[in-house]
This record gives sequence, C-alpha cells and structure tokens, in this order.
Amino acid sequence: MTGLCRECDRILRRPTADNRCPNCGSRRLVYNDELLDLSIAHIDCDAFYASIEKRDDPSLNDKPVIVGGGRRGVVSAACYVARLYGVHSAMPMFKALAACPDAVVIRPDMKKYAEAGRQIRGLMQELTPAVEPISIDEAFLDLTGTERLHKAPPAVTLAGLIRRIERDVGVTASVGLSHNKFLAKVASDLDKPRGFSVIGRAETLEFLAGKPVGIIWGVGKALQASLARDGIRTLNQLQQLPEADLVARYGSIGRRLARFSRGEDDRAIHGNRPAKSISAETTFETDLAEAARLRERLWPLCEKVSARMKRAAVSGRTVTLKLKTREFRILTRRRQLSAPTQLAEEIYRAALPMLEEEAKGPAFRLIGIGLSDLGAATGDAFDLLDPQSVRRAKVERAIDTVRDRMGDKAIGKGRNLGRR
Repeated sequence: MTGLCRECDRILRRPTADNRCPNCGSRRLVYNDELLDLSIAHIDCDAFYASIEKRDDPSLNDKPVIVGGGRRGVVSAACYVARLYGVHSAMPMFKALAACPDAVVIRPDMKKYAEAGRQIRGLMQELTPAVEPISIDEAFLDLTGTERLHKAPPAVTLAGLIRRIERDVGVTASVGLSHNKFLAKVASDLDKPRGFSVIGRAETLEFLAGKPVGIIWGVGKALQASLARDGIRTLNQLQQLPEADLVARYGSIGRRLARFSRGEDDRAIHGNRPAKSISAETTFETDLAEAARLRERLWPLCEKVSARMKRAAVSGRTVTLKLKTREFRILTRRRQLSAPTQLAEEIYRAALPMLEEEAKGPAFRLIGIGLSDLGAATGDAFDLLDPQSVRRAKVERAIDTVRDRMGDKAIGKGRNLGRR
C-alpha cells in the first residue's frame, strides 16, 4: 500500500510500524493502493467563514463561533467547537443560540470572505486551469497530466497546496481524491477538518455499498422518504436495481441514482465556468409588510449586486425579485430589461414595480434581488425612450469613482439616508 506524508511529501511504500513518517516524524499520513494514480480532487475549506474570523481574532480560537444574522436569520457557518453543541449551517439562529448560548455570534463580512476565497482560487489555478468552483470556499480540480509540470503526482501536489492555503491564507481545508467528481466530493467530507481522503477505483463498489442514499447529490428529504417507502435506504440496494426501473419509477434522477450508487460519474471538470446569476438577499429581524420599509431594504441589495457585477466585469438582462413570507413561502418575480446592465439604479428601477405589486398585504421575512442572463460588460446601454438614463449612469459612475478612492461609505444616494 502506497502512502504519503502530508507534511514533507515523502512517499512511503508501506505503512510504518509506529505510523509516523520516517523522514519528519509526522503522523499526518494517507495511504491507498491507487494514491499516486488518481487526479480528480475536491477541496473544501473547513468552517470557512468562522475560520476567517478566528484567523483575524486569535482570542476566539477556543470559543464556539457562529457566523450569521440576528435571531431571525440563519447560521452561515459554525466553527467545530460550536458544532459539538449541535450547531450547523442553515440552522435558524434562535435554535443555534438555544443549543449554544455562550457562542460568539459574528455578522458575516462577505467582502473579507470573498477576498480569502479569491486568494485560494488563485493558488488552485497556479496548479491547473481545470478548477471548477462550487462556492466561495470549495472547488473541483482536475490534475490529470500535471505530473511533468509539477514533477510530482497529483496527491503530492495537493498536499503542498493545502499547506500553502494554511500558510498564505490562514485557514485549513480538506481534500477528497478519487477518479471522478462524485467520489471526490464524498471523500472530502470523510475526515474533516484537515482531512485527506482517497477512494480508488477498485474499492468503489465496496466503499459505497453501505452508505445512505442521501450521500448522492440531489437526493433530499422528499426523495429519501420516497425511496424509504420503497424499502431503499442504502446504496447497495440501489446497485441491485436496473437503471431503467429507477428511471421509470423516479424520473430523470433515477439515472443518477443508478450511476452514482455504482460510483459512475462521467462529468468533466469545467474550468472558468461563468456564473449564471449574481444575487444578494437579507433576512429581517422582524417581518416587514410596509412598502416603504421594504423599499429601504431593496436599494442596498441593488448596490451590492451592482458592485459584484462591476467587479466581475459582467452585465445582466433579467432582474429577479425574491420574497419569503412568514410562512416560508417563496415568491419570485422577474423582469427582462431592454438592454443588459450592471448599474444599481437600473436594477432598482426594474425591481421596484414588482416589489410594490407584492407589498399589499402579507408580511415578509426576507428580500432578495438578482441579475441573470449574464454576459461580458460592454459599456452602458442607454434607453432612447428614457433621456434621463444617460444622466443616471454618469451619476452612478461618479459615485463609484469616489468610493474607489475614499471607501464605500464616503458617498451615497439620498435614498440611503433613511436607514442611516
């Protein structure tokens, strides 16, 4: 069995008697018969937002830290100390605080997290152009054919990458290494935090056999319940069923059930895949029904989306308004613009009529705004039927220039004053 020391990159041809690296003495060893032959990886940072906060404030290192909104919001991230109390991502904040009343709660700082995410993405792209981001803190990498460039097998290259992330960015990450995307993602969750797990081809069926059906991406609670009613709870039960039968019973996802349960996944890793949409949302401390108060919350979100569009040098044509009622029912309304835009003012002007149409009775707990149908920004396209569009664009660009020099709070539009 082949091994690798994750601290010094020493390749071991057999396990050592004391489970230590004979070169540096580290116990951070990983073994697998196919270790040096696999090249598809999934890297996932450990409790990313919380780890960034602990990096920036070492006094938090041993404390339970929750990154999230107020009592009406949800947990964006929980450190591993907080997880010992049962706190997890997407948990309502009131439940998280009931489970861990001594937790340190920190409001998300997405600008800071995005910067760290860009640093990590840059380190990944130094190794291979085939980096497919899944979120701000995780991505798939295809290191096939990079041995000559890096003078090392992909496993060794990945171990070095993780050390650089810890040294240069100050957070830890876990690695899953396998022969396809599905198994690499599964592997990265096996030994967090600071894990490095490998699933080889020869062991795939045996490894998957006893795993629950929920391990397959896209199998949520509803489908798990449906499968359970049919007596299917583990992957080995799926492995015994013909693909045609699963498709006939469960529709198109039946094909995924059949193939993933056998560890088959032919999806390629697509580097530099463009985003399909850019959005922002906020959950209110108390439900809001009045149109005026909802308008106040809409504008900052439009500015946030606009800023992200401008940083990404893209524009979008379809504006989507999202509202969530107190009963957690989600309403979405869309409007297509006559020309693509990245301007906050144009996003706001498109979203406002949709908001006013909906703000006639029910109270809402969340509002969101997004732009889709994205393409490269080619400059401001002006509506010939709206002569003021040229002036609005010039004003916004002037505001952007001041903010670039003096910070985001240096200048703003009058509609911001009510909230401030």
